[in-house]
Amino acid sequence: TEIDWKAYMQEVEGFANGTLDYTQLKGDTGPLVYPAGFVYIFLGLYHATGRGSDIRLAQYIFAALYLLNLLFVFRIYCRTSKVPPYVFFFMCCASYRIHSIFVLRLFNDPVAMAILFLAINLFLEERWSWGCLLFSLAVSVKMNILLFAPGLLFLLLQRFGLLGCIPKLCICALLQVVLGLPFLLVNPLGYLTRSFDLGRQFQFKWTVNWRFLPEEVFQNRAFHAALLLAHLAGLGLFALHRWHSSKESILVLLKDPAKRKSTSPPLTINHILWHTSHVCPLNASAQIIFILFSSNFLGVCCSRSLHYQFYVWYFHTLPYLLWCTPTTKLAHMPKVLLLGVIELCWNTYPSTVCSSLSLHICHGLILLQLWYGTAPMPVSHTPPPSRKRTTMSKKAQ
Repeated sequence: TEIDWKAYMQEVEGFANGTLDYTQLKGDTGPLVYPAGFVYIFLGLYHATGRGSDIRLAQYIFAALYLLNLLFVFRIYCRTSKVPPYVFFFMCCASYRIHSIFVLRLFNDPVAMAILFLAINLFLEERWSWGCLLFSLAVSVKMNILLFAPGLLFLLLQRFGLLGCIPKLCICALLQVVLGLPFLLVNPLGYLTRSFDLGRQFQFKWTVNWRFLPEEVFQNRAFHAALLLAHLAGLGLFALHRWHSSKESILVLLKDPAKRKSTSPPLTINHILWHTSHVCPLNASAQIIFILFSSNFLGVCCSRSLHYQFYVWYFHTLPYLLWCTPTTKLAHMPKVLLLGVIELCWNTYPSTVCSSLSLHICHGLILLQLWYGTAPMPVSHTPPPSRKRTTMSKKAQ
């Protein structure tokens, strides 16, 4: 359980010794491939744990981070009241893999996700600038946070329009420049290619989601391009038909919110937005969470490879994705079963053809539920039956 932790400490030790060329920062598992925020945070852990030697203390720190992460997640869920309380037992107590990722393996993924959930809390409090700052900080720890970026961009356009969202995007970009500046001044190309390497190849032996494919297909660039196209298509479909609730063209998001003709109120936490015909009304908090969580989930579904520590990328969002759509009494059990099967897939080591196929089937079922469970309200020009009956009774009198 110490392999990755030791590698992290070796990577930041070079920085502690004055190395600013990012291509020279390496560990036993290979070169450093995370942005600069990772270096600063784990450098603090390096000094706090006696150059990484006191692993027990590091585990205590990550246990505290785990509890803090749960607090951020619970605050998000409390804003929606969508998920039944008993589901939180599975989130807190029934995931061996998540406990391992946080407290045993000490990965950087939980650090990035905890910061991300804090940023979402700030979005829900209408503190968009601070939220964007923390979102960018999370990206600087690990790039998987960028899977939330399409959803965040949509929300910024919806809330502020094109001109209004530019300052928020500048906050995100400026923080990346500030954090990476020491390395950019020494070897800018080396820093950018190492910390934001989008074309990095993954080892087949660690994949959780594509085990059923031949290795040559898994490593094929055409397969990677197909996944990227599927990801972009999914984002486009959700943005056009599930995230965008106005009857106007989606291009209306580019306008200043005050100049839009839509009769829908602007996106604020106190408004209620009627989103579907068969679903309970989504308030604005729930809409923000739905857009961000579904954006990330689409990215996870189309990932070139999922490693075991990547489970934390979406584990805490699964209950919301499953229960944000209508749930009858008989439907609770299948949703709990889906959580259980997903957990079983992530706990199967090494992954098998059966476990990877099962994981894709579960992901597919969740996507279908999100698509059909949040279908737009059909336009009807006939008055509701109840109103018609009332009118007829008045005429009869």
